[in-house]
Amino acid sequence: MQHRIIVIGAGYTGAVAAGRLAKRLHRDDVALTLVNAEPDFVERVRMHQLAVGQDLGARPFSEMFAGTGVELKLAKVTGVDVDRRTVAVIGANGIEELEYDTLVYALGSGWNSQDVPGTAEYAHEIAGRPGALRLRERLAGLDAGQPVVVVGGGLTGLEAATEIAETRPDLDVALAARGDLGDRLSPKGRRHLRKVFGKLGITVHEHTVVTRVEADHVITADGTSLPAAVTVWTTGFAVHPIAKATALEVTGTGRIVVDATMRSVSHPDVYAIGDAALVAGPGDKPLRMSCASGVPTAWQSADAIAARLTGGKLPITPIRYFNQCISLGRKEALIQYVTADDRAVGAALTGRFAALYKELVCKGAAWGVANPTLGIPARRRRVVHGRTLAAPAARESA
Repeated sequence: MQHRIIVIGAGYTGAVAAGRLAKRLHRDDVALTLVNAEPDFVERVRMHQLAVGQDLGARPFSEMFAGTGVELKLAKVTGVDVDRRTVAVIGANGIEELEYDTLVYALGSGWNSQDVPGTAEYAHEIAGRPGALRLRERLAGLDAGQPVVVVGGGLTGLEAATEIAETRPDLDVALAARGDLGDRLSPKGRRHLRKVFGKLGITVHEHTVVTRVEADHVITADGTSLPAAVTVWTTGFAVHPIAKATALEVTGTGRIVVDATMRSVSHPDVYAIGDAALVAGPGDKPLRMSCASGVPTAWQSADAIAARLTGGKLPITPIRYFNQCISLGRKEALIQYVTADDRAVGAALTGRFAALYKELVCKGAAWGVANPTLGIPARRRRVVHGRTLAAPAARESA
């Protein structure tokens, strides 16, 4: 009987995990299903580009996984029962219930409105393709001189503000940041960021907390009204709510608590990766939600599942950071080098070369989805009869 592995969510982490599992395990021994609501891979790190009208091109999963043995199930996940080991979905065949022996939870995260009044009604988001396309349509309809306010001084906010300002120099673009502009960057990084923002004519409102969004303006904590024909909300991400509705052990924000192999600490037949998981990095500091830390969790989970099922050596590779790659339009970027636990160091790469570097990183991330073993030859091992993930191998407890 085949071991049934279901991967839910086909972002960077879910797609990589599915592809890597397909190259690690023998097809006769496993039934590997990837569940996703959309038929194409979405390059989430490029949503700011999509929002300003750039054509990203389609990446169909049917082509990416052709001949791999991965079965693509186009459906929306509506629930998970970790006690019965089932996933509820709704798709072309209506409501279905899929049974699994091993589940890889990769539903990721989405927009986080922070429950600020007016965000749901009036603000735009670029956490996914639907939101980016809605913003794209709205920006295309703006007349010259109209104001756009990007709320949030994190990486997403910086990329959104600069991309909009470069593409539409006729608009009045502003960014509202809770702290200093680029406050997590090195002095060199902050200087370059201010230089680019000045060149693009972006107004920066530092130490500004937006407390309400209206149709044509935002209100800050001190009562100031900032005009905004369009408000782009980029204050962080919220994990998919399904995990919190299950019996899995989760944090207060709904992230699944996992061990060093990405296995749920409460349900050993469930693995969580990417934004959905609370993963300890260097110094036991939780990894932030990012592609940079998410993809290594996919590698870790796939290799651990394969090792446990085949009786191989359990691989545990520490996950660390190397740099933060920030697009500042198509002609500029900032590569901020960081410590293993994501603290900025003095070194930073800027300018046109940094933009080429960032583009290479984005292309490399997409390439890695279709090539999950990074060029390593496939070694499809046979599943050891009777081995399950709920009964760890003796070498794990030794």
